[in-house]
Amino acid sequence: MSMILNGLSGALAAQAALNTTSQNVANAMTPGYTRQGVLLGSLETPQGGAGVQVSALLRFADGYKSLQLWQAASNLGQYQAGQPYLNQLEQVMSDDTANINRGVDQFFAALNAASVQPESGPLREQVITAADGLVKRFDSLQRLFANQQNSVNAQREAVVGQMNTLTREIALLNRQISAGRSAGLNDAGLQDARDEKIKSLSTLVGVQVVDQPDGAKSISLRGGQPLVVGSDAAALATDGPGQLSLSFASTAFKLSDTGQGGQLGGLADLQAQVLTPMKTSVQELAQGLAKLVNDQLAAGYAPPAAGPGKPLFDTSGGVLKLAPLAASELAFSASPTVSGNSGNLSKLVALKGQGVTLTRFDTQGQATGSETVVVGDVFTQLIGRLGVASQLNQSAQKTAQNVRDQAEENWKSSSGVNTDEEAINLMQYQQMYQANMKVVAVANQLFDSTLAMLG
Repeated sequence: MSMILNGLSGALAAQAALNTTSQNVANAMTPGYTRQGVLLGSLETPQGGAGVQVSALLRFADGYKSLQLWQAASNLGQYQAGQPYLNQLEQVMSDDTANINRGVDQFFAALNAASVQPESGPLREQVITAADGLVKRFDSLQRLFANQQNSVNAQREAVVGQMNTLTREIALLNRQISAGRSAGLNDAGLQDARDEKIKSLSTLVGVQVVDQPDGAKSISLRGGQPLVVGSDAAALATDGPGQLSLSFASTAFKLSDTGQGGQLGGLADLQAQVLTPMKTSVQELAQGLAKLVNDQLAAGYAPPAAGPGKPLFDTSGGVLKLAPLAASELAFSASPTVSGNSGNLSKLVALKGQGVTLTRFDTQGQATGSETVVVGDVFTQLIGRLGVASQLNQSAQKTAQNVRDQAEENWKSSSGVNTDEEAINLMQYQQMYQANMKVVAVANQLFDSTLAMLG
């Protein structure tokens, strides 16, 4: 009788192993699926062996490799978030229609052309036209910055919304996993689903994950602010540019999105390190250039008017506009009575070599003082800094992608399904099942022979 029981227990164990193997093969291409296995243990009694049992169903998950994968996903998401904006800035700012240097060159070229015949109406009109073109270039660039800022804000809102959805789903899975473990159910599928949610969350923001004794996972931001604790999830909201508010239970936190990692941190870096400094520099260039020209015009005359010259540019409200100035009112003369005089016009032409004061920013976008830059060099420097920032981000993104791919392969090496290995398991467990059923058949024959001898 014990021989039959041994064989039956072996057949049942082989059947459980075959079921697990078939599950692995079926999910070989399922994203995030973690392969499973059975742990076999010998059954012993005081009278001797009693067969085999399935001690546990195994889930081949490596917590350390999962953490590496989530960290790599966060770093990649951070660099990916800002690159489209950098590409657009490079393309637009390098285009002739928006290039500030080209507008500055055209403006000073018009001034230089007017110096041949300062009283010429058409040449004066050409100066007004060039000034208007320069204003439109500045306006176009500022609109680009404003549009990108609006896009960044909209994307931040979307990222925060996705984060809230994922944290609620993770909290629900935590509850289901804890309840399943209490009931002794297999929760491998729920754990796979939760890990996929955490991986998706890690692309949006940097996270810290801690395992709990009941099978739940607690998740927090890099600064320690909780996102998920057990079956409870926090609610995150944008609270103005660069600011976030996080509500958990009855507690509320105010925090910055800078340094948070993932797409959220990448957008914050783009805004702080690129958009804000460039917008400030372009605005300061416009105001500085306008002040140089207006001050020089105020030092000249436009005969027969005897008073000081009128301004060409209007910078009220922080926006560069063209002042309501007629071409005949351009104060090119250094004399209040001689209209053909070009003394002040010569000084206007020389302004291109003058400097304007700009705020100096470090690589993190922090203001570190001021500097004086020649008018004709400002935009060239901005293009250069933008190119360097874009190249550095692309290089970091490529490195992060390689690290992410390596982390994925490293995870698959221990948790992914190897179809060749599963094929071998399938044959081994099939042989185990057939051998144990043979034991049962032999035991039945012996039992029947014994009954026949006794009968």
